Amino acid sequence: MIRLGSLAGYAFSGPRLLAGWAPPAEPGVYAILYKPEPERERYAVVYVGHADDLTAEGLPLRHPRAHCWTQRAGGKWRLHVATLSIPGGTRGHREMVAEELISMYTPHCNAERYDGSWREEWIL
Repeated sequence: MIRLGSLAGYAFSGPRLLAGWAPPAEPGVYAILYKPEPERERYAVVYVGHADDLTAEGLPLRHPRAHCWTQRAGGKWRLHVATLSIPGGTRGHREMVAEELISMYTPHCNAERYDGSWREEWIL
């Protein structure tokens, strides 16, 4: 288990080696990770996504952004995946979690960027 998100609020399964992993046929949020320093147990988030069916995402390495992941990590055997299942969650829940994680970690291989800051006028 690896915890990701604000105050490490989401308990993701994994990380597992991506190249040897078979995605489950279920909805979920996923994070592609690698170890910048292989001798340490610290991971960098390279990509965050969500799907209605993880088997339809092209995982592990047929995903449209897989080349970016491999290039960033220095090889496919250095990539890991962590997944989050949200029982009873909707597509909107998964999108919200993915957007929060993209905002927090600004993964190199995500094209989307979200501003994680708050403006004073937004707070009542």
